[in-house]
Amino acid sequence: KQTLKNLCPKIFFPFSFRQTTKSNSRLCESNPVPGEISQKNIQIYVSVLYDLGRRMSDYIKNDSIQIREVWCDNLEEEFNLIREIVDEYPYVAMDTEFPGIVLRPIGNFKNSSEFHYQTLKANVDMLKLIQLGLTFSDEDGNLPTCGTDKCCVWQFNFREFSVSDDVFANDSIELLRESGIDFKKNNENGIDAHLFGELLMSSGIVLNDNVHWVTFHSGYDFGYLLKLLTRKTLPDTQVGFFNLIKTFFPTVYDIKHLMKFCNSLHGGLNKLAELLEVERIGICHQAGSDSLLTACTFRKLKESYFGGSTEKYSGFQSSDLIFGGMYQILGPKTGIVPLDPDPITWRIR
Repeated sequence: KQTLKNLCPKIFFPFSFRQTTKSNSRLCESNPVPGEISQKNIQIYVSVLYDLGRRMSDYIKNDSIQIREVWCDNLEEEFNLIREIVDEYPYVAMDTEFPGIVLRPIGNFKNSSEFHYQTLKANVDMLKLIQLGLTFSDEDGNLPTCGTDKCCVWQFNFREFSVSDDVFANDSIELLRESGIDFKKNNENGIDAHLFGELLMSSGIVLNDNVHWVTFHSGYDFGYLLKLLTRKTLPDTQVGFFNLIKTFFPTVYDIKHLMKFCNSLHGGLNKLAELLEVERIGICHQAGSDSLLTACTFRKLKESYFGGSTEKYSGFQSSDLIFGGMYQILGPKTGIVPLDPDPITWRIR
């Protein structure tokens, strides 16, 4: 009753509840509703009931998912679980949260592609990763349970970024605050980035042709992961950057790239999920929830537009990753060659 009353304005609630004197049970009786608006009230009430049912369904779905928060004290334990499940659940949807974009390079650039990559490089080299989300699934979209009664999603919280010492984009950090990220807790209990890089390197999910990375517009995501894995600044050129991606992440499905083959689809991840009727579980702008939404959207896209198979569409274009350019990376273990005499245009063979 309390839930329904909280959801409905009193004037539109066509029933009342009264306490019986002999027991703690409650009885439902009709409220008088003026005839001229009763139909409208009932329609609104039915609509609210429908919405409540949807919310209860969402609650059940949320209750079946566990976003496992990873901190410094349980990092190795969680990586042990990941090593155990990666062979059975080789699709890895990934999302990151970082301090935004604070730099724009100055100088002369051959084209917009070079400018956008240099923007990515400058920001990733300077800034620090805040959060990483990983969602593992199998070919059919099933998630691991890791011996529990819930499906598991991982959210890694890093310690290096400091709101008092580091530069950041104000709107990005405010958005993350509103989404519930506790920067003080990250500083105190978060993961050491170097240790994470070591464990990621030995986890079996990188440098592995059998692992399929699922992303959405992921240039910055891969940039931050490469920074952790190599402990170096990003390569000076896009070609070097994409070569590193192909080394560490041999098979990539970028949803932004896949959308090019679907005429009716457009927009960012949230818009695409809405178009495909994929519901979010968890909090928007937290990496665990975003990676899960990426995984679910990929599965729905695959079923709805690609007949269940996206193998020949693996890859991405730099325009899908970093807002510009003509690079196209397709398939595992391949080399980059020019498409035409223009050295800025490449593809994989």
